[in-house]
Amino acid sequence: MTSPTLVWIRRDLRLSDHAALVAAVERGGPVIPVFLRDDLVDGLGAAPKWRLGLGVGHFAEALQDKGSRLILRSGDAREVIPALAKKIGAGAVYWQRAYDPASVERDTDVKAAFKDLGIEAKSFAGHLMFEPWTVETGQGTYYKVYTPFWKSVRDRSVGAPLSAPSSLPAPDAWPESEALEDWALWAAMNRGAHVVRPFVQLGEQAAQSRLGAFMASKVAEYDRTRDLPAVDGTSNLSENLALGEISPAQCWHAGQRAMQDGKAGAETFLKELVWREFAYHLMWHTPRILSDNWREEWQAFPWNEDERRAEVKAWKQGRTGIRFVDAAMREMYVTGRMHNRGRMIVASYLTKHLMCHWKIGLRWFEDCLIDWDPASNAMGWQWSAGSGPDATPYFRVFNPVTQLDKFDKDRGYVSRWIAEDYTAPHDDALSYFRAIPRSWSMSPTDAYPAPIVAPEEGRKRALKAYETRDF
Repeated sequence: MTSPTLVWIRRDLRLSDHAALVAAVERGGPVIPVFLRDDLVDGLGAAPKWRLGLGVGHFAEALQDKGSRLILRSGDAREVIPALAKKIGAGAVYWQRAYDPASVERDTDVKAAFKDLGIEAKSFAGHLMFEPWTVETGQGTYYKVYTPFWKSVRDRSVGAPLSAPSSLPAPDAWPESEALEDWALWAAMNRGAHVVRPFVQLGEQAAQSRLGAFMASKVAEYDRTRDLPAVDGTSNLSENLALGEISPAQCWHAGQRAMQDGKAGAETFLKELVWREFAYHLMWHTPRILSDNWREEWQAFPWNEDERRAEVKAWKQGRTGIRFVDAAMREMYVTGRMHNRGRMIVASYLTKHLMCHWKIGLRWFEDCLIDWDPASNAMGWQWSAGSGPDATPYFRVFNPVTQLDKFDKDRGYVSRWIAEDYTAPHDDALSYFRAIPRSWSMSPTDAYPAPIVAPEEGRKRALKAYETRDF
């Protein structure tokens, strides 16, 4: 009999379009999926760690429906994965690639360990459509601007998504597994978990349903509705893409079909998928984007880095007195996600009006978003701050009041998420107070605050700081 294949599951919690699983089945012999709780999992923020736990549990159930299991282990991948492979007599270990520097270093070490053991170790594509090292400018360098990047890949062939295996051969005896509930991946969410849970669309089937509904009824108007936070006009797939409950290739092919059917917003949807690819392209080639100013000349910019300051606390709590900012921050705390227009507004307000370092916002999003993604989060914050590649210029300061008039004219978004000053607040606005830490001592009967920094005042201060620096 063919020796078993160990399939190391990471951010690829799906059965379809899963190259590592398909290759394991084609190799023959038992297939043993394993998920590892290592230091990278333990280091996740509260919301993404909780959402990962939900996803892992759901994927384990999907494997059971195929007559398989998900083995759970914890510890250092460099030790645990090779030890498990030896114990089960695996002839091969397969996994799908990750691209952040910590994962790359880990995976390189694991692959080297298997080489020493004489066990085949192979990684597969799947989290991206275009491997970062395959997209180059005419000069053989990486792209630093999105539009040329889009033009270089828009006509590339993306392989058809793979079908899910009809069955996964099981071993005669399964290795021992830890219990997911013992990991307590939910612990840091506290009471907020019960508030956020109804907004989660969990698993591969839910992701496919989301994609289908979007293509059927929303994508045609996507150009217009994607900027309107009160309208359900986006795909909402970021949560599922972040954990690989759906693949970007599956989304790409659905978008291509919609474009061929003449649905006007389909190309814009495809561009958004490529924007995600661009973020990974930059993270791969310049990993400093995760932790340092991508534009090195910004190192001396006089941002505040003290998270204890009152204005930072007000920003985190959605109490800035700027309704667009506060509504978006509260949406994130209740749903685990934030509308893209809101993300731009809150990031601009923090880094420009409040003159606070983008790292403060990056870390808060890392703790609060169920769709947290390392590359997209870092690029989004540096784009808004002005310190990143292809960034919005620092002198472009979004006015959150005029932005609200433009994109939420009837105040449907604001009234959904802000309870103060409303006689009959929306239940979602009230949910915010059921989710936040009790130590914040906030109540929906509080008076809504005056702006901590008025838009024009903040803009002038930001521009003065920009103009007096040597860039």
